[in-house]
Amino acid sequence: MTQHAPSTEPELTGVRNFRDVGGLPAVDGRRVRPGVLYRSGHLAHATAEDAAFLAGLGLHTIFDFRNDADQRLDGADVELPGVRNVNLPLTDPADGAEFWRMVRDGDIEQLRSLLSEGRAANRMITSYRAIISERTAEHSRVLHALAEDSVPALMHCAAGKDRAGLSVAVTLLAVGVERDAIEADYLESNAKHRRYKVRRSGTTADTYSPEVMELLSPLFDARAEYLRAAFDTIEETWGTADRYFAEGLGFGAADRDRLRERLLD
Repeated sequence: MTQHAPSTEPELTGVRNFRDVGGLPAVDGRRVRPGVLYRSGHLAHATAEDAAFLAGLGLHTIFDFRNDADQRLDGADVELPGVRNVNLPLTDPADGAEFWRMVRDGDIEQLRSLLSEGRAANRMITSYRAIISERTAEHSRVLHALAEDSVPALMHCAAGKDRAGLSVAVTLLAVGVERDAIEADYLESNAKHRRYKVRRSGTTADTYSPEVMELLSPLFDARAEYLRAAFDTIEETWGTADRYFAEGLGFGAADRDRLRERLLD
């Protein structure tokens, strides 16, 4: 598997899963330029020091893929001076609200019925497939913005794993980054210091028991099978990545060339 460039990421206190995707190799021999595309979890809990660091990156645009429910749970992003904030929810605010209440509040029997025997992983795969097939307008808007003027850019959702992970993957695919390098970057979200903190209500022994955490783990893991399901959806629906960009996203060869000039060395 292609190795990512050595990490020089900062230790941010209130922002999880932050990293620069610079250094990833493209099939034409170039690499993603450092300092043009970043990814992270939400910025709602950024400390003053975190905000100062982020402000120093010279960001043009922050793409926030959270929905209203996410923002009610974690709060709005901190404001960074001179940075454009674009909110593009990649899930419907009402989608899965009852499901996530069960994840947070359900007892062990409810969680078993909801998540055991592969149900949790299947839910994630279904979600990844739906984001690719149903959110073409949002991904088109992101790519056009990046190609026009919106770099350096930071993409985030709540954990920086799924919605941001897919949006970063689509962007990297558009400029020809190698598939195994895209996957390797995606899987970096599994590092302990990057993972989203599981929140559960209650104070009983079962609240965070090993069985509960095992049941929940597919929801909070970055798994290669999830990303591969997204790539499979592109091929099953459009045949090739080229047709996905041109026909699905309205992002043709000339657009992709402009994006390469923005993002690649």
